Amino acid sequence: MSTSPEEEHPVKAFGWAARDPSGHLSPFNFSRRSTGEEDVRLKVLYCGVCHSDLHSIKNDWGFSMYPLLPGHEIVGEVTEVGSKVKKVKVGDKVGVGCLVGACHSCESCSNDLENYCPKLILTYSSVYHDGTINYGGYSDHMVANERYIIRFPDNMPLDGGAPLLCAGITVYSPLKYFGLDEPGKHIGIVGLGGLGHVAVKFAKAFGAKVTVISTSPSKKEEALKNLGADSFLVSRDQEQMQAAAGTLHGIIDTVSAAHPILPLLGLLKSHGKLILVGAPDKPLELPAFPLISGRKIVAGSGIGGMKETQEMIDFAAKHNITADIEVISTDYLNTAMERLSKNDVRYRFVIDIGNTLAATKP
Repeated sequence: MSTSPEEEHPVKAFGWAARDPSGHLSPFNFSRRSTGEEDVRLKVLYCGVCHSDLHSIKNDWGFSMYPLLPGHEIVGEVTEVGSKVKKVKVGDKVGVGCLVGACHSCESCSNDLENYCPKLILTYSSVYHDGTINYGGYSDHMVANERYIIRFPDNMPLDGGAPLLCAGITVYSPLKYFGLDEPGKHIGIVGLGGLGHVAVKFAKAFGAKVTVISTSPSKKEEALKNLGADSFLVSRDQEQMQAAAGTLHGIIDTVSAAHPILPLLGLLKSHGKLILVGAPDKPLELPAFPLISGRKIVAGSGIGGMKETQEMIDFAAKHNITADIEVISTDYLNTAMERLSKNDVRYRFVIDIGNTLAATKP
């Protein structure tokens, strides 16, 4: 007889979860483990709504475990720490991102790249070391090993900072790793959504010249005036694309729908790099000649390790980078998911858990 989520662990918890692939979210009583000697417990104040949450509640990727309680852009205040915790203390403002565990003994883990560990443990809809299912941040509190806790600088707003734990590190890491963080580089950002708008901000803070590439001409003013991009290309306009051929050192492609990448390769200089951080569900067509003729690279990148995630949050705080958000109440979640499925958000929903979750208890 399996134990119910409410009785699995000693500490009672409450949140919103999906019970099946309809993706409908509703109040959910469950439990979390007691605070271990290396654990940090936090009261959740805000949680960002990531596109992954939408895919997961609907089982779009085929590995969702129900009940599924999403959320991996979690920020809050430390309420309890284990006896061996040195990183934070009670009262500190902290975050938990996409990961809560890994093997800590492989090559990736020893290089502070827990995100590439073959045994990495995701923050929700995954199985923890103790064999129980993980529940995410659409909940009243969270517990995680201190290795996966990110300290929030005092000047970093918790609501606008929350999405950086996923969207921020997803674009910061490839900009750094592929050498696109040097002043004077010319960087293209494909797609102006949750990832893309943050990518523009980081690239500008690194001192790059930034071109936004989008299928929507309507986003031009937003890109140039509000986000500070230097230029804007409509990817369907062949004249514009031709005029910009061979001008970019690198491109961060944030689009998660199937789209042609041949036109993007044409924008790159020789030795240029096209880095995919969006995950289309259908394979992309990759012609060889445009790669060969300019020694160009197509690569991928997924979030980042814990050390780099902390570095990213510190950098963002120093440069006043936050996500552009729409704060919502917990009871608006299903409407928010519908809007997110139509890309009707600028640019990230963030749930005000601290002020609105408790009122939804049955």
